[in-house]
Amino acid sequence: MPFAVYVLGLAVFAQGTSEFMLSGLVSGIAADLGVSLSSAGLLTSAFAVGMVVGAPLMALAGRAWPRRRALLFFLAVFIAVHVVGALTPSYGVLLATRFVGALANAGFWAVALTTAVALVPDRLKGRATAVVVGGVTIACVVGVPAGAVLGEHWGWRSAFWAVALVSLPAAVAVLRAVPGGRGTEEAAAPVPVRDELRVLTGPRLRPVLLTMALVQGATFCTFSYLEPLLTRETGLGAGWVPVALALFGAGSFAGVTVAGRFADARPVAVVATGMTALVLGWAALALAAAHPVLVLVLIPLLGMLAFGTGTALITRVLGLAPGAPTLAGAFSTTAFNLGATVGPWAGGLTLDAGLGYRGPVWVSALLMVLALLTAGARGLTGRTGGAPASGRAVGRAEAGRRG
Repeated sequence: MPFAVYVLGLAVFAQGTSEFMLSGLVSGIAADLGVSLSSAGLLTSAFAVGMVVGAPLMALAGRAWPRRRALLFFLAVFIAVHVVGALTPSYGVLLATRFVGALANAGFWAVALTTAVALVPDRLKGRATAVVVGGVTIACVVGVPAGAVLGEHWGWRSAFWAVALVSLPAAVAVLRAVPGGRGTEEAAAPVPVRDELRVLTGPRLRPVLLTMALVQGATFCTFSYLEPLLTRETGLGAGWVPVALALFGAGSFAGVTVAGRFADARPVAVVATGMTALVLGWAALALAAAHPVLVLVLIPLLGMLAFGTGTALITRVLGLAPGAPTLAGAFSTTAFNLGATVGPWAGGLTLDAGLGYRGPVWVSALLMVLALLTAGARGLTGRTGGAPASGRAVGRAEAGRRG
């Protein structure tokens, strides 16, 4: 695997830390800025909205830019908005920085995955995707718990400063390791945007993208309010929050690693098994929320299932859309973050309605039921209209990118 692929994973680590760290900071932000928990949770949704909007737009913009220059530009914007976020006393400004930071993150993802899969042979495209996505899971293992520790001891703003600082060496590494050109396949004959859209809005891709949105909605619905669930329902002290986040991240890393190896060979089996297990897992967490030991056992298991299933779904989208090399990854990002937008919002509704801190977990279970129904009704768990159903077909496809 080329070193540049791991460099891209490092940059994604910094950005993934920012995307997920609010799960351990919502109480501090709410208290400092004088807003409700549900309003603080919407900061996660704002980031997701920026990813939804930015993924296709930044992917299209990136078509005309040299890869290294585009990656460095997006990283520079990302660093700048975190400095502003760390300084502002305004909830509205913080909300805006989350949106703009997500646009930059979406742009980075759009270029990074294209670069990663272009640097490896066809048989390693799934692995290269897993390395880049793995940066997010390492962020869950290391970055997010570290952000929670910083937030507990020095306030939530210190976590924003830390993300900005960690992003600087990532930018230097990108400058030194990533090739500066646009890539031979891009320079030769870019696929017309209209043709890419025709592929991505066809009957093969729609159910997969909708399923991905529902799976990620379930994940973020609970993850965004994990800190109050642990401290106010499970009865764990604040010091356990970083531990729980690290456990979730460790499970996520394991899930991405396994999916990167098996999703190429058996994508349908990985997706179907993962979704079924997630229905049972979220329901089990809701029922066992008052029992600390059971909660701490379930959290890494759910992280493994959620991110493993998500990675397999991304691989399936890329395999079904060889005719959309620019926008396949962007649409995957949009679906992923559409779920990340709706999930925290739906979880916040249950909190505002007084349904308790288990409410978001039950919503996660419901969203997974809907995901299973969507997959079953549209044939996602089987062959779909002649689409490649094997991992070898996926590996041979000229994969696009996720954001």
